[in-house]
Amino acid sequence: MSMMGRDPNSTRALEQLRALLAANMSDREVRLPPERELAARFGVGRRAVRAALDILEEEGAIWRRQGQGTFGGERMPIGRGLARGIAGFTNPIEVMDVRIEIEPALARMAAARATPALVEQLQRLAMKAEQSADVASWERWDSAFHSRIAGASGNHLFIAIMGIIDEIRRNDAWQQFRARVRSSGRNALSVAQHDAILDAIRRFHPLDAEEAMRTHLVSLRAAVVGEIGGVARMQTTSHAPQAEASLSRKNDDIK
Repeated sequence: MSMMGRDPNSTRALEQLRALLAANMSDREVRLPPERELAARFGVGRRAVRAALDILEEEGAIWRRQGQGTFGGERMPIGRGLARGIAGFTNPIEVMDVRIEIEPALARMAAARATPALVEQLQRLAMKAEQSADVASWERWDSAFHSRIAGASGNHLFIAIMGIIDEIRRNDAWQQFRARVRSSGRNALSVAQHDAILDAIRRFHPLDAEEAMRTHLVSLRAAVVGEIGGVARMQTTSHAPQAEASLSRKNDDIK
């Protein structure tokens, strides 16, 4: 059970923080007061505030900038403009190929640096993905799960690259494609694979985490290839009658 389930003070801090963020939602980037000030304002301990902030960070509602504090609102990630440009000329298979090269290493590093807090956060994110009622919710929590592993690696360049990949995945056209790839069977497999990744990180076993992540991404790539192949076959089938009719007209002209 997570801290939020055991501690009513953390729940109260979370509700107060949500209200604070909602009151400032017009600001693209709002800096939150320090934990000590928030604890005094909400009438709870700093530990409760920290637990609530962890939840909001997992949800993507806040983000932290080292040495500068905690911020709410929309974060402008490194490379957003670059990601938007790349999305126009890359394709899902290329993205999966890059993920297969990068994310297993991130999982390995995360397992080597794992803490009980990280394991708890990943458990929460994996559970939210499993409980998703629709594709949009699944994408949100799946992305959060993978992003949290990237963040735990401690490698800022890798984290920036993953940020670019995540921005590409948020492109509307890409979201529509990914929705077609997802199915109840596909999601069930991903849930089991997330559990395998999480188990390796929980056991502080870097090589197992690396292999579990690679297995997950390779199977997802196969699903992407299958969907692209299915679309191509549908297009070929739909064009076949037109091509046959065109050929028939040409033969009539020759006669």
